[in-house]
Amino acid sequence: MGLQYNNPAGIKYAYQLDGYDKNWVQAGNQRTVTYNNLAPATYTFHVKAANSDGVWSKEVASFIVLIHPPWWATWWARSIFIIIFIIIIWAIIHYRSRSLLRAKRLLEQKVQLRTQEVLEQKEEIAAQRDGLENTLEELKSTQTQLVQREKMASLGELTAGIAHEIQNPLNFVNNFSEVSAELVGELDEELDKGDIDEAKAIAWSVKQNLEKIRHHGKRADSIVKGMLQHSRTNTTEKEAVNINVVAYEYFRLAYHGLRAADKGFNSEMVTHFDDQLPAISAVPQDIGRVLLNLFNNAFYAVNQKQKTTTSAYKPEVSVTTYRDNGSVIIKVKDNGNGIPENIRQKIMQPFFTTKPTGEGTGLGLSLTYDIVVKSHSGSIDLTTKEGEFTEFVVKLPVS
Repeated sequence: MGLQYNNPAGIKYAYQLDGYDKNWVQAGNQRTVTYNNLAPATYTFHVKAANSDGVWSKEVASFIVLIHPPWWATWWARSIFIIIFIIIIWAIIHYRSRSLLRAKRLLEQKVQLRTQEVLEQKEEIAAQRDGLENTLEELKSTQTQLVQREKMASLGELTAGIAHEIQNPLNFVNNFSEVSAELVGELDEELDKGDIDEAKAIAWSVKQNLEKIRHHGKRADSIVKGMLQHSRTNTTEKEAVNINVVAYEYFRLAYHGLRAADKGFNSEMVTHFDDQLPAISAVPQDIGRVLLNLFNNAFYAVNQKQKTTTSAYKPEVSVTTYRDNGSVIIKVKDNGNGIPENIRQKIMQPFFTTKPTGEGTGLGLSLTYDIVVKSHSGSIDLTTKEGEFTEFVVKLPVS
């Protein structure tokens, strides 16, 4: 390429590394070159020479330089990190859910036992008035604890829905990881063949798969963060809340939660969201509990009707949002059996429930009323027709 036997010392060299050097680098008589801290990639190194008369060779020598990334930046390492993280989160969810359900059962048994004791002591009120006052104080304390436990127990009701939601991104992570592993094998084969173009195409596909793994990993992370936020009960700090986002998330989780408990259950889910709905100032986890209670009751109602009516019945639960002057309106409607006239005034009273013993504490709608009316200066109304439908209308101020 640059041979000159009568004056070898006069040969001059120039080189260029594609992807790093913008122009040819004049090396003079130097026959070696060193590059440091090259980013992982595939580079092409070009060399040309000139004799002592300054005539450059027409041919340019080239060869490919492949810089591999460190092991922790490879696709398989990132995939393993994501899978390990998801497994840990799943274990935490499973353990926390079982603990909450066990605590809820124990507390319900304690309340039932204590209530029974109070009833048995009713006949001795005249002679034991002072003792009864102490007992009532203890009962109030126990009921306060039950209210707090009811808030935490809603996390257990979400577990089945969360498990369903987190399974989808986990499946994507596993599938794209397997496909990427196969593509890396094909990449090695193409590199051995020297087919750089095909190798680049395969490498691009691997990169796309890693982006998808990253996307679904973030989706799983957002689900877990939402669950952790719901579990917090000691904060009353308000912030801007997008009602459409919160309603859609809890709508899905409530549905999948009941589906996990009753595989035969199915219902149409209808949403009518106002895209121009402004954010409201609220406590996110409290609004989540309000919507979760309403959705759970709606799905429970249509499920009960489905078990006792003809096959022509089609369960349907809908959620609608819109703005009315300075307020945001949320409507949750089901086509279940409705609420009888004689108990409509009682449904938001503490410990009143229409569900069979063991299936409800009677605190869901009571807590919903307190959160909406007392904590957020809103209102909640009920419209129902026995045998046809029930609709709850929640009204929250925008600011």
